[in-house]
Amino acid sequence: MDQKIIPPVRSFIPAALLLVAMGASGFYGVVQFTEPSGGTRWLFYFFTILGLSGLALPAVAYLNHRFPSTPPPVAWVIVRQALWVGVYIPLLAWLQDGEVLTPALALLLGLGLIVIESLLRMRERSQWKPEG
Repeated sequence: MDQKIIPPVRSFIPAALLLVAMGASGFYGVVQFTEPSGGTRWLFYFFTILGLSGLALPAVAYLNHRFPSTPPPVAWVIVRQALWVGVYIPLLAWLQDGEVLTPALALLLGLGLIVIESLLRMRERSQWKPEG
């Protein structure tokens, strides 16, 4: 496996910092300066997704670099995986707000997101043509 094909973790740091800064500042603004209504609730979820995706981006990049796969993930695959992490927790918060979240549902949603990503990676693997 050629490690040079996988983007280095440090190449994701600027994007991660930008996402965390936008998410944290928006989250702070929504929590401190608005009333909880329909529109601001969706802003809360949006900024939470931004912030958590930014926090997950270096970790996901490191895991993809540490445990390489065939075909090696390109940058947008790593960003997509970080977005899955960023979407999971606000989804749980949304379900908790509606008082329908259970531990079994949280587990099933997490497993469902893992299965979706696995199927997407399997599709990429089936279309991959090695060079040479």
